[in-house]
Amino acid sequence: MSTAVDSSATPGSPTKPANSRSRVITASLVGTTIEFYDFYAYATAAVLVFPILFFPTGNATTALLASFGTFGAAMVARPVGAIVFGHFGDRFGRKATLVASLLTMGIATFLIGVLPTHQQVGWWAAFFLLIMRLAQGFALGGEWSGAALVATENAPKGKRALYGTFPQLGAPIGFIIANGLFLLINFSMPGEDGAPSEAFLTWGWRIPFLFSAVMVIIGLWVRLNLVESHSFEGAQAKGAIKRFPLAETVRRYGKQLILGTFFMLATYVLFYLLTSFMLSYGTKSPVAPEGYDVAAQGPWVPGLGFSYVDFVLMQILGVVFFGIFTVVAGPLADRLGRRKVLIAVTSAIIVFGALFPVFLLPQGAATAPMTIVFLIIGFTLMGSTFGPMGALLPELFPPQVRYTGSAIAYNVSSILGAALAPMVAVVLWAWGEGSPWLVGLYLSAAGVLTLIALILSRETKDVDYDAVDVSR
Repeated sequence: MSTAVDSSATPGSPTKPANSRSRVITASLVGTTIEFYDFYAYATAAVLVFPILFFPTGNATTALLASFGTFGAAMVARPVGAIVFGHFGDRFGRKATLVASLLTMGIATFLIGVLPTHQQVGWWAAFFLLIMRLAQGFALGGEWSGAALVATENAPKGKRALYGTFPQLGAPIGFIIANGLFLLINFSMPGEDGAPSEAFLTWGWRIPFLFSAVMVIIGLWVRLNLVESHSFEGAQAKGAIKRFPLAETVRRYGKQLILGTFFMLATYVLFYLLTSFMLSYGTKSPVAPEGYDVAAQGPWVPGLGFSYVDFVLMQILGVVFFGIFTVVAGPLADRLGRRKVLIAVTSAIIVFGALFPVFLLPQGAATAPMTIVFLIIGFTLMGSTFGPMGALLPELFPPQVRYTGSAIAYNVSSILGAALAPMVAVVLWAWGEGSPWLVGLYLSAAGVLTLIALILSRETKDVDYDAVDVSR
């Protein structure tokens, strides 16, 4: 079927951004920082707190898997959020939709901070935690795409990938704030032998979740001052807005949805291996504690043996490189093209996965310098692949379905990557009896799938971003 594309000028001078550069940077960066902060606060608690307070199974590995199960449940909810928020974002505008997603995330995160534990209400505690986690995933399903559209639809010509890095920076900044706050709390109420203290388990862990309310208020104030982009207003003026954006997206842009989903796969697997999985792997002792009952609790799966504080500081150092290379990758993708940059970075991710056993030596042989180098390399690759995605995924779709299309691709990939990565990694870690080679192989396999999708795709850096498909 032939398509008719209208890229003519619309009222309001579309060549001039609808929002100032400072407003675009603030609105896209502050919102995603808050959203990712909430997400990472949960990820940290999923390792430190939730296996003890919400999933006391008696088996450390089983409890950790259950905790990661609720963590992964949010990824299943994200595509639902993408469909709902994408529908409203493509029908009624980006601004109100972004406000709603941020408010939903903030309320859910705050409520996690006041939940009763298993000791108080039994397994109802895990059920309530799961509901709040699903609400978090639902909210994040609409957040990222809207923030990416605010940035890229207001970008000057030739700088879409640079502007697309603004919402991407929310990931490393949110990670640093969330884990930094957990570190401060841990310092103020230390436990014995690196284990969480009684005060931390009783009320200290709740502080990061309650603190999110302050951040949400700031984010809401920023986003309420946005105005709609000319790309969306242009689609409205040309009568291109669809009553059911999801149906239009699936019917006409199915190929783009599939490619976009696999573009993100290696990115998701890499990030959640470096954060959630590595926090549990890096801080677990290489030898079983005295009195450990193998018959009752299963075989001991050794880790690297770092203290929680030391390992999180290593991660934060690596995340600094994540942020730096997120920004570096944007201008590079504007100059060379998204496809060339991402093919090169994804190839490096495949090699990196194969080198896991070189850097991560179990059974107490791990050294801090080698582990730091591992994290720096991994987070450098993470920033280099994540940075261009803020422009690439929205560029796959025209304005009238851009919110829906980019949100679904981004969040369906979260099921294949983020939801499964920590749980699959724990299972592979156990199968490998503490060796990380199977986990690295898993990352390399995800990288191969992403590489195939990139090879099958076309370059999008020169696409007319305001061109509206007005065919019926």
